[in-house]
Amino acid sequence: MSLIIGEISYTNILPMFYYINREKLIKSGCKFVPAIPSKLNKDMASGQVHVGGISSFSYGEHSSEYKILSDLSVSSTNQVGSIFLFSKYPIEKLEAAKIALTSSSATSVNLLKIILQRFYELGVSFETTFPNYEHMMDHYDACLLIGDDAILASKGKSADIYQYDLGELWARFTNLPMTYAVFAFRNETLEKEKQLLTEVHRQFLNSKARCIDNDFQEMIKSIQYQLGGTNRFWSRYFAGLNYQLTERHLEGLYHYYDLANELKLLDEPVREISIWKPTGQFHSV
Repeated sequence: MSLIIGEISYTNILPMFYYINREKLIKSGCKFVPAIPSKLNKDMASGQVHVGGISSFSYGEHSSEYKILSDLSVSSTNQVGSIFLFSKYPIEKLEAAKIALTSSSATSVNLLKIILQRFYELGVSFETTFPNYEHMMDHYDACLLIGDDAILASKGKSADIYQYDLGELWARFTNLPMTYAVFAFRNETLEKEKQLLTEVHRQFLNSKARCIDNDFQEMIKSIQYQLGGTNRFWSRYFAGLNYQLTERHLEGLYHYYDLANELKLLDEPVREISIWKPTGQFHSV
């Protein structure tokens, strides 16, 4: 068994991948599969991907089948900067609205449902569609976009469109961090490829640490080459993200899972989040 590594194709997860030694890992038997979160979620569930970044919601759906690599996540303690609800009306006036949901997401889609249905107590209808801002806003009252799609839409939207950051809304109502993606692996992976899994985990942690140490500056230069944007914009964006997985992050995740279960977005409650530490020891919290 080799390791197939899922790599979410958004800039917000890039710090964990930017400095990894891909050549070494590929020679050791790893294969990297970049895709949007919803595709990686499906591939992990079917066993086509063994380890990598997946939506936190997908972990909640498969918590008995997966473990989480310690000290890694894509989170925010307030604004996330790349998960936006765009609306023709103020959010509190969206009663009976038709809202388009990106087909790229799981965590953010269900986070929006929690925010609107539980926090604002609104009755709205949702429809999942391809993430195209112009099409969504032509046919719906509001739309949800994530990742680079959301960043580009935010830059190009007209002034009369309201924009809401879901990380900021979550923090306002819960005073907890929101974790959008975790680094998970299928349970059988540990038994079959423990040594390689340990090395992959070590490289993720090292890459994250190097990005943080240089304030993401080397990585930002490569992002600017692909997506444009000023250094100030990207520096502020990454400063608003958080890549830890502390007890406080897990408290936020449990609260998210509890609310998702109450709204019947999750079929079963998540009773344990199992973390695999670099020492190879498991603990559940």
